[in-house]
Amino acid sequence: MTNRTRVLLWTDTPQAYLEAIEAAGLGPRVAIETLARKDLPSPDQRAGVEAMLSLAAPPGLLPTMTKLRWIQGLTAGIESWLALPDLPPALALSSARGTHRESMPENILGALFHIAKPFAAIVDDNKAATWTRRMATPLNGSTLGILGLGAIGQDLARMASSIGMRVIGTRRTPGDLPGVERVYAPEQTAEVLAQSHYVVLLLPSTPSTDNAVNAALLAQMKKGAWLLNFGRGALIVDADLIAAVESGHLAGAILDVFRTEPLPKEHPFWAAKGIMVLPHIGGGHPERDKTVAKLFVDNLARFLDGKKLRELVDRAAGY
Repeated sequence: MTNRTRVLLWTDTPQAYLEAIEAAGLGPRVAIETLARKDLPSPDQRAGVEAMLSLAAPPGLLPTMTKLRWIQGLTAGIESWLALPDLPPALALSSARGTHRESMPENILGALFHIAKPFAAIVDDNKAATWTRRMATPLNGSTLGILGLGAIGQDLARMASSIGMRVIGTRRTPGDLPGVERVYAPEQTAEVLAQSHYVVLLLPSTPSTDNAVNAALLAQMKKGAWLLNFGRGALIVDADLIAAVESGHLAGAILDVFRTEPLPKEHPFWAAKGIMVLPHIGGGHPERDKTVAKLFVDNLARFLDGKKLRELVDRAAGY
């Protein structure tokens, strides 16, 4: 036991990770400990744990974990880790980027159908036993602009193009992508906005993207367009978005992520006409722990063998 690497699973749902570790044959090489999210690592764990799976950590904890060399995050977004004032500079941090692919593209497509098809209004008609003729708007032939053509954006592009949508978007690295008519550089975002009937935000939260969706950027969007944010809440200046919708420049917005979650009851998004608040449903699904566990055990094997980790966070880039 003394030669095994101590690994802490700091999560309320450890079973999928325990099973994945055993299935990968890593059990004999590690000493696994589990901890509920409401609890903090014990003094013994702080002194001996070398690798940790965790959603987040409070300030002041990580410097006390003197043997900790690697953290596997549970989400694609790692801004809460990078915001820690005492994040040890030599500590390896890997994100769960790519593990939302089973669910998020479908949920974004569902949001697009919600905008274009009158099913929600028809449900209300049904409750009132009212026959009301309603018109569905075709998505086929409309332009979808995706800001952030990463793994999720590329899957969304493939799905959207299959129903006849014209897809354009931005990506830091150039090159053709399946289902995307044209890939623009981030500096060409205005060209994407001017053409798009629907704009989906899938950008990470970094110093360069925080508050990027402000009044000036929203003014570059096509009049009557819709904004969908499934990226990060910090991307948007909330008051500017409300103003753009209330003025009629934008038809509306569907938002799945926010600066503070749960969204406070007093937040003006709740009462803003044309803005729909989703309770951060984008990437979750019943089997997501199993998906993250596959990444985790791959990285755990790499960690034990001294190899490069997958989805390693670039602190300078912010993701």
